[in-house]
Amino acid sequence: LVSVSENTDPRFYSKLTISITGLLELFTWDPTTPGWDVIWFLTTKPCNFYEECGPYSFCDTNTAPMCNCIKGFEPMNREDWDSGFGGGGCARRTPLSCVGDEFLPLKRMKLPDTTEVTVDRIIGLDECKDRCINDCNCTAFANADIQNGGSGCIIWTG
Repeated sequence: LVSVSENTDPRFYSKLTISITGLLELFTWDPTTPGWDVIWFLTTKPCNFYEECGPYSFCDTNTAPMCNCIKGFEPMNREDWDSGFGGGGCARRTPLSCVGDEFLPLKRMKLPDTTEVTVDRIIGLDECKDRCINDCNCTAFANADIQNGGSGCIIWTG
């Protein structure tokens, strides 16, 4: 269902687009800041957006709600979470102690934001894990390249 309303102000324009990936977007032209602004969107694949569910969580369209906390974490805002607004993410149930902390393997996941990570393309996953375990600020690690059994190392801290 698409609804269109008439705008009587000739300075404002709107356009509705659908991309090849199924993203439906409504834009408006604002003459005060020339350019098209997205004012609404709908997608058939909400889990394709990074950080859709916030930190320490993952998106799964086969669950309700679609945002889920990683094991050992809980929603930062339970009320929002239960309403389907999981963008606030999750928080640890217990703080890192740097003694006895373990990592939970997560398969078939998109990597989180990699703008502030440590990358070593030489070492393998076992050495990557050792480096992470020996760094009390390490929150996650992964292979840099998953082809042919995996190689390289990405480490998230903070």
